[in-house]
Parts: sequence; C-alpha cells; structure tokens
Amino acid sequence: MDKIFLILQLITSIFLIVIILIQVRGQSVNIFGGGGDNFRTRRGFEKILFQLTIIVSVIFVSLGLINAALS
Repeated sequence: MDKIFLILQLITSIFLIVIILIQVRGQSVNIFGGGGDNFRTRRGFEKILFQLTIIVSVIFVSLGLINAALS
C-alpha cells in the first residue's frame, strides 16, 4: 500500500516541477536573478497555473506526510 503512495508522490513531484518550470519561463529575469519591479495581476492561463501549483504542492506535502506515517 505504501508503494502506491510513493509512486503517487513521485508522479506529483514531476508534475510540480513541470508546472514551476512553465511559470518561470514566462517571467523576465535580470542579471541579478530578480524580476521586474512592476506589479501585474495574473490572468487567464497564468492564474490557472498558479492555482494548480498550490493544489499540487498541497497534494505533494500530504502524500509525504502519509508516506512518513506509513513507514
């Protein structure tokens, strides 16, 4: 049973990495690693990606806690 949760956590981690890389690719980065100073709101696909990142990260942490409890 704990192998199922381990595999689910692995799949979730890969999915989380992909979502984060898609978000970072769309941002402007200067030479020191920071983004621009102008504020803008997330709209459309950017907002969906942001909310999906939060949901997947909560699932990832939950699976990690379940794996720790089962071990």
